[in-house]
Amino acid sequence: MSQDSLSTIAEIIRTHGANRPEIPALEIGGRSVTYGELDARSSQVAQALQAAGVGRDDRVAFVGKNSIEWFEVAFGLAKLGAVNVTVNWRLAPAEMLHIVNDARAVLLIISDEFVEHLEKIEGELHDVATIVTTCLHDRWLRYEAWVEEQPIEDPGVQAAGEDVAFQFYTSGTTGLPKGVMITNDNFFHHVIEIADRYRLTTDAVNLVTLPMFHVGGLRSTLMAMLVGCRTVVMREADPAEILRIIPKYGVTVANMVPAVIQFVLGVPAANHTDFSSLRTVIYASAPITDSVLVAGLEAFACEFIQGYGLTETTALITELAGPEHDPRNRPHLLRSCGKPYPWVEIRIVDPSTGEDMPQGEVGELWTRSGHNMKGYWNNPTATAQTVTADGWLKTGDAGYVDADGFVFLHDRMKDMIVTGGENVYPAEVENILMNHPGVGEVAVIGVPDERWGEAVKAVVVKAPGVDLTEAGLIAFARESLAGYKLPKSVDFVDSLPRNPMGKVLKRKLRERYWAGVDRRIG
Repeated sequence: MSQDSLSTIAEIIRTHGANRPEIPALEIGGRSVTYGELDARSSQVAQALQAAGVGRDDRVAFVGKNSIEWFEVAFGLAKLGAVNVTVNWRLAPAEMLHIVNDARAVLLIISDEFVEHLEKIEGELHDVATIVTTCLHDRWLRYEAWVEEQPIEDPGVQAAGEDVAFQFYTSGTTGLPKGVMITNDNFFHHVIEIADRYRLTTDAVNLVTLPMFHVGGLRSTLMAMLVGCRTVVMREADPAEILRIIPKYGVTVANMVPAVIQFVLGVPAANHTDFSSLRTVIYASAPITDSVLVAGLEAFACEFIQGYGLTETTALITELAGPEHDPRNRPHLLRSCGKPYPWVEIRIVDPSTGEDMPQGEVGELWTRSGHNMKGYWNNPTATAQTVTADGWLKTGDAGYVDADGFVFLHDRMKDMIVTGGENVYPAEVENILMNHPGVGEVAVIGVPDERWGEAVKAVVVKAPGVDLTEAGLIAFARESLAGYKLPKSVDFVDSLPRNPMGKVLKRKLRERYWAGVDRRIG
């Protein structure tokens, strides 16, 4: 069976386990596993899950950092037609409890690092009948013994394309996290074409720095495994370790969020690291500033590809290709997230009317393709609010399309600042401020203002060794921004709050300024 004929997650490991058993599949935390070994172990996990009563469409929760065990469980579940619910391990115990209970998980697997988290909520789990952990525990099953006693025999369940394979939970920035149902069809929709664009071939070495509780981490790993190459998966992103891994393994394709690229470039060792093996750097999940992007292009000296997508779209739906990263001749394109793939439809919509906006004007981006989620788990109301009856998914992102078809995103619609009746998109202001040598990091938010409703505020982390004042930074921005877009004030901080994917938590930043304000315009 060729890779372009595969249609379910289980078929990836079944096919390569049979046809390429000796080829290294994964390197994680100093451990290596071949496709054949992973195929065998995932069959044992499937048998263990089945013996514990897990069947088709059942949800199983996993709490732990990236590990070989995660992949054994993921493919074991796929071989049963069951659903993988990977929980963000950075969450507090109460937040984990909400996800496990909302998913109605019947079995939970947890690594030893988070046993204390689970002990705090164990008595409140609703549907979990079995708990498995990677360490010794007086009440729970130990993972190794649980798996090893099972036969190496694939249960042989054949999942369908429309079956849910993964259930990811949104960050919960607007209420409780919702379970995003991703089917086999969602994953495999044009996946080979995307892999080709990323230069993922059988001889590639793929580096993944993203966690598996994030759809980007899952997809960038499984896409490489679909092709049948080796992937180095980091337990968590460590800039110094990335610099060691790239030359050690001869990494050809690297997947990093912009914040990680920035941190890597800030490590002194980056100046003498051998990056010659790199073919492609894939970046997504958060905006990137011009200065970081240009520095990355110079340091890595390889093709950069940007993508844009959501958990709800499974995959990236737009691409700014390598030749379009041209800071000398087309610098304006560096602010674009590219064009939609040929199989992806997009619209820019006035959210108040549902009508398409004129070309070049900002509205909410809607998208329609085979990548769009099946829906939110057990939440038809939220699904109907996000996906129209004819299949258009409302992204919540504000942007526009130019005359050449390039998509330019500004911000989440909810992050837009309305000051004196004018709309200000923080990303535009942040990009200008990041060009100042004294700015290490910056986030722009709206804060209450009696006269204007909201005022633009910049929250800045200073670059080391560079003098910077509020007045100096505002004067610098005045050269490039309209008056109403200028920061009215600047706060200097030691660090910005970020989520696990490196996105700045602007809601958290805004809290101190909006406390006690009844009408939060922003």
